[in-house]
Amino acid sequence: MNENTGSKFFSRFATAIADLSGKPGTFVIAAALVLMWAISGPFFGFSETWQLVINTGTTIITFLMVFVLQNSQNRDGKALQAKLDELILTSQAQNTFVGIEKLDEQQLREVSKRLAEKADCVEDVADDKAEKREWESQSEPLIP
Repeated sequence: MNENTGSKFFSRFATAIADLSGKPGTFVIAAALVLMWAISGPFFGFSETWQLVINTGTTIITFLMVFVLQNSQNRDGKALQAKLDELILTSQAQNTFVGIEKLDEQQLREVSKRLAEKADCVEDVADDKAEKREWESQSEPLIP
């Protein structure tokens, strides 16, 4: 199996597992297993082995789910970024924003600060226009 085939298989597998793990039925099954484990405690004398079963099982599942969910989240993030880049490129937005997700933290803060300043300016202009419209609509037209 070459790397591309393995990657495609893992992506499909990760997507399927991520989809299944987010369903209510999966939660019910997990809760039922924990409940069965808790009920079985008296039969095993609440032994260390009995406790080790749930600890080991949950640790293994958690460890594996981290990689599966991270893969799914990474692909979702990349797809979303590609969609946003396409919207930027096909609109009148500044193309300089394409690829900004690759900037370091300080550069992203600077871009965010400049955008916030622009947004404040745009908000001020919009408020001024709204006030002007309101004033014009309240004043009676002067007809000679």
